[in-house]
Amino acid sequence: MDNQTQSVPASSEDDKPPPCKLEDDKPPSQNWKWQLKNSITTLEQLRLIIDLTDEEVKAFESVGLPFRITPYFAELVKTSSAIRKTMVPTIYELIKSPDEDEDPLDEERQSPTRGIVHRYPDRVLFLSTTFCSANCRYCTRSRIVGGEERNEWEKSIDYIRKHTEIRDVIVSGGDPLTMPDHMIEILISELRRIPHVEIIRIGTKVPVVLPMRITDSLLDILKKYHPLYVNIHFTHPDEITKEVSEACTKLADAGIPLGSQTVLLKGVNDDLDTMKSLMHKLLKIRVRPYYIYHCDNIIGSKHFRTTVEKGVEIIKGLRGFTSGLAVPQYIVDLPHGGGKVQLSPEYYLGNNEFVNYKGERFTLN
Repeated sequence: MDNQTQSVPASSEDDKPPPCKLEDDKPPSQNWKWQLKNSITTLEQLRLIIDLTDEEVKAFESVGLPFRITPYFAELVKTSSAIRKTMVPTIYELIKSPDEDEDPLDEERQSPTRGIVHRYPDRVLFLSTTFCSANCRYCTRSRIVGGEERNEWEKSIDYIRKHTEIRDVIVSGGDPLTMPDHMIEILISELRRIPHVEIIRIGTKVPVVLPMRITDSLLDILKKYHPLYVNIHFTHPDEITKEVSEACTKLADAGIPLGSQTVLLKGVNDDLDTMKSLMHKLLKIRVRPYYIYHCDNIIGSKHFRTTVEKGVEIIKGLRGFTSGLAVPQYIVDLPHGGGKVQLSPEYYLGNNEFVNYKGERFTLN
């Protein structure tokens, strides 16, 4: 097995959720496979849960992007207007601005295989699946998420094996934690067999939208392959429920460092109080704030995008006014494959002159 990967299916299919076998005599709704099998994917199903506006109905009937919400997360959509904005289609998605593109980060051009994005010298993005358990309306990869599986695991793993400069693999998708346990283990174990791969990271929103997926059997798999990191996509403090806290606690207790990645969204989390509350709540469940992303220029996303200055303003309101642990990096992922750049307030004025978080000036002798 050192020189060949196992032949495996691409991933769980959108229209064929994993078989629903209940575990530990828990109620069906506490089983992650039941949640996937009973996900809300149609207008009729959504109407049974929330009262939709005429504009939302029009958007649902017109917007081509995939739609899926787990029953668990649908309860939060009912009670949180912020989360509702991130999940329910709007007519603004029908508007294409001149600066928007299906692939704004030019990932396709930087894909040597259909499952790899190789942008940086020592790390690659491994697109393990096109399936997500909940479809965010601002998804960077909406061009592929929910569509036909297009990944070539064997070719992608072989590419990593041949490129010895790759020391860090970020497993994403879609959402890799929607795959069955055995497929996750096949993928992670194959990557861990490659001598020059030092770090494996998993990017996921599953602990937020499908927290019951973090089962003992999954944890038994993941903790065998350290150093393994999990970065979780959080958007709003309303997402941090008792169930999410328990899921993150299980991951942390398994020795897995947890980080958060948050997309800055107009009308959702683009104010200091909301973002500070989110960062504080994350630390309480042992998730280290890692990135705040400027929203990418996907088609139909203008209503979500703030100015870059707004992101810098939020970082300025966090830095010095709360602990450094609660201050993530503000990141703009540049178009055309330019990569990530970090933006922050200017504290150095030149000529050994500084300004602190209060606006007071100091000189370094």
